[in-house]
Amino acid sequence: MKKSKLQTLRLVVQAFVTALTNGYVAGFAKGGIYKGPLKYVCVPGLNCYSCPGALGSCPLGSLQATLGDRSYKLTLYVTGFLLVFGASLGRFVCGWLCPFGMVEDLLYKIPLPKKPRRAPHALTYIRYGVLGVFVILLPLLATDAFGQGEPYFCKLICPAGTLGAGIPLALLNPGIRSAIGPLYFFKLGVLAVIIVLSIVFYRPFCRWLCPLGAIYGMCNKVSLVRLAVDDKSCVDCGGCARACPLGVDPVRRPDSADCIRCGRCVSACPASAITIGAGGKAIIRKDGCYNKTPR
Repeated sequence: MKKSKLQTLRLVVQAFVTALTNGYVAGFAKGGIYKGPLKYVCVPGLNCYSCPGALGSCPLGSLQATLGDRSYKLTLYVTGFLLVFGASLGRFVCGWLCPFGMVEDLLYKIPLPKKPRRAPHALTYIRYGVLGVFVILLPLLATDAFGQGEPYFCKLICPAGTLGAGIPLALLNPGIRSAIGPLYFFKLGVLAVIIVLSIVFYRPFCRWLCPLGAIYGMCNKVSLVRLAVDDKSCVDCGGCARACPLGVDPVRRPDSADCIRCGRCVSACPASAITIGAGGKAIIRKDGCYNKTPR
């Protein structure tokens, strides 16, 4: 199928954001990480703090770090950051601004047999369990003798950390390479499973496991940026639902917590009845252009 202008635009935006947030070239040259003032700033998507190129911090890593710190159990900055991006963009972040989301998109393009888009809806609830257990409860409750917790999601699961930080640092830094143990190979196994699944299923980590997607998904119903469906123009052909790689019917569930605002339904609509809008106005339409106001 010919790629639409909108999907080309999305890939360009994803690549630009990935390059912008991972632009510390010296990190790859030295086998170290950037520790300057920008590291105090979170980026919206899943992007590991310890990636050699990372200029900012991952919001999930920051949240776990503060929850596990005995000095304080809540940081207004991190929670405020997540609420602001959730309320303004929702899972638009996942579809357009997340570096690991782009990795999953590219893996799915590998020409191998694919599984049907629809999967048991119950699988989507796993990400809320990961959020509650590994991001919140374990850092709060599983502490050491000094009352300090650990970032358990980053330590045990996060494939973005393994891909963006674990592998490059092991290859570039002899000191880190000499300290590799069983946990490193366990994380490699988790990453390998997610890579294989990403070739067969569309965005399996994003759909079923990502706690950041769980947070943004809970904000989809109230976010400023959302799908705008013009009921007067819609011909109820079902083309948008068939085009959705996540099995969402955008006409009946435009604010679904599973929708990442990827725009495939926008491109598939023969009547141009679906746009990505904000504040009652469409900002992205079928041809990838902006500022069309729905009737």
